[in-house]
Amino acid sequence: MTTVEPDISEELLAHLQRLVDREEIRDVMSRYARAVDRLDPDALRDVYHPDAEDDHADYRGDVEGLIGYIRERTAGPPQIMHFLGQCFIEFGDAGTAAVETLFMTAHTLGAEAARAFGADIPDDGTVQLNAWGRYVDRFEKRRGEWRIAKRTVIYEARRVTTEGLLGLKPDWELQRRDQTDAIYRLRQSLGLS
Repeated sequence: MTTVEPDISEELLAHLQRLVDREEIRDVMSRYARAVDRLDPDALRDVYHPDAEDDHADYRGDVEGLIGYIRERTAGPPQIMHFLGQCFIEFGDAGTAAVETLFMTAHTLGAEAARAFGADIPDDGTVQLNAWGRYVDRFEKRRGEWRIAKRTVIYEARRVTTEGLLGLKPDWELQRRDQTDAIYRLRQSLGLS
């Protein structure tokens, strides 16, 4: 039996590569959110190139400084969640892309941590801080891997709520801001870590 090789045009191969590139970039964005939410510095390093720059409004600098800034600002809060919206990707060439990703964050904070974020909190109660904005990223593909080379965080709005917060039930599986979280346990059981 003779096998026939399909005739795949260069144009089709280029389109397929773009689809793969888009998914790899979206995967980097999802891994970034998990790394911050679970306070995982190694995973955070993996989404940036080693020489990357980050402008996070109150922090501007390299990746190691960003990790320190995130630890300082968010190590104490019991809950942080990033929700990523549309991710618009425009390729400059085969190795660069302009990526704009909308985000929403929810942070459950004590009053002291809320003040570190600039909130005017009169008491020591629980605070919910929400922020909306955009990640404006220069992605570069180096040695076959897409990572963030330069990030600018654009904040669109922030809100602090101190009333009407509902607590979580202790018998629920609760999120954890470390590698004992359910996702890490699942990954380990599947041999992914």
